[in-house]
Amino acid sequence: MNLYVRYFDHETLATNMDEVVNFMKSISDIKVDDSVVSRVASFVESDGVYPFRLKVSYSNYVLFLKTEAKNLEEFKFLEKQRKEQRADGRMLMSERKRTQLEILNERHVGWYEASLMFKRVVQNPETGKCKYVDTRFRVRLIAESAMHCYDRIIEHLQNRQDVDHRSQFPSAKSNNFQYIFLDADKEEAAAQATEQSTTAPAADTAATGISIETQGSLNFADDAAEFAS
Repeated sequence: MNLYVRYFDHETLATNMDEVVNFMKSISDIKVDDSVVSRVASFVESDGVYPFRLKVSYSNYVLFLKTEAKNLEEFKFLEKQRKEQRADGRMLMSERKRTQLEILNERHVGWYEASLMFKRVVQNPETGKCKYVDTRFRVRLIAESAMHCYDRIIEHLQNRQDVDHRSQFPSAKSNNFQYIFLDADKEEAAAQATEQSTTAPAADTAATGISIETQGSLNFADDAAEFAS
């Protein structure tokens, strides 16, 4: 393992401690004594792979990096590759985020089955104190896209009298929002299930003719269990 050493514009790639010591002695700002040599040698002999910084003055340091490079030119080439790979990784992450938003906004008009886990503010009837309770809301509704589905759910919950306005809702991109777009093969099954469900019109039902439907009761479960635990 070789050692890349840099102090401002001074840099070298050393293959042994003698070369490291000679490089530091060639720079007037660096005072080379037995303590300095011992600290650098300890870093070289250790299993650590992180950079080591030797303090020269109040704000100036000598940088030491372990490397497999055989010379300075190879080291700089490898560093350039590493930086490009890191940049590519950041770009791929950004592309994944954009893709997720694009998927959420893709237009697919029809029935969606969705669930949203949110932090619901619930009051303890015995103490009067409030607490956040993880509450899952399941729903079947008509929407133009997954994002529209999410927006309609949030609007519906915010307009419900039994949902405190201090409740916290997750992002549409989080795992707490899940949805399925019902294709043509599932339409009939969805319609049959809807006949046995309780229908709760959303605030905009009169304006759009679109309703939000949930299986069973709209009441949230496990509130009592939360307080009992």
